Amino acid sequence: MMAGFGGGTRGYPRSRGRTWQRSGPDRATLGIIGTICAVAGFFALGIVLGPAAVVCGWLAMGRTWAGDRSLPALVAVVLGAIDTLLAVVWLAGAATPGGGLF
Repeated sequence: MMAGFGGGTRGYPRSRGRTWQRSGPDRATLGIIGTICAVAGFFALGIVLGPAAVVCGWLAMGRTWAGDRSLPALVAVVLGAIDTLLAVVWLAGAATPGGGLF
């Protein structure tokens, strides 16, 4: 009889070894940080703060579109994407020989 090979993990075989300590900001904090980055990106450094807002919002949503989403995370992703797009258009317009979009 091999009674010793169960190890006591019969009910939850993956529960051991997956109880690491989480360090770093949680999802709510990442959503708020992303929203702040997105709003600040409209005024200064949009090419940097826009993608940072998208990344913070994406991580706050749990790297998936499915499931429940927090409002700050969704706002961070949407505003960060708009902010990045506007910064790219502004940079493309500044690089033209005319010096502007129009």
